[in-house]
Parts: sequence; structure tokens; C-alpha cells
Amino acid sequence: MPKMKTHKGAKKRFKMTGTGKVRRYKAFKSHILTKKTSKRKRRLRQAGLIATNGEQKRIRRLIQA
Repeated sequence: MPKMKTHKGAKKRFKMTGTGKVRRYKAFKSHILTKKTSKRKRRLRQAGLIATNGEQKRIRRLIQA
């Protein structure tokens, strides 16, 4: 059976933390920034974690090939 390939779209969007959790970046930070408050834009800079274990498992499978 051939090797599994890395999902390139997922690879660009998600990173693994040192403890094995999946880190993600927030959406809505690319354009139309003038109407968004500074506080909101500042919070969008922060990376978040994938909340559910099922989602983490799926994404890990995509990026660890």
C-alpha cells in the first residue's frame, strides 16, 4: 500500500504544538479591517487550539503523513 500524502491545505493552516495539540489561526483577519475594532483585530492575531478531540484526530491524520 502506498504512503499517505500530507494534505497541503491543512499543512498551511494548522501546526502541532509540542504536547501534540493542534494549533489554528483565526479567520476574518484578511480584509475589510477598517470597520473592525482594534480590540477585535488584536484578538484575531492570537492562535487558538482545536477544541474537540475528534477534530484534532482528523487534522492530525491530514498533516502527519
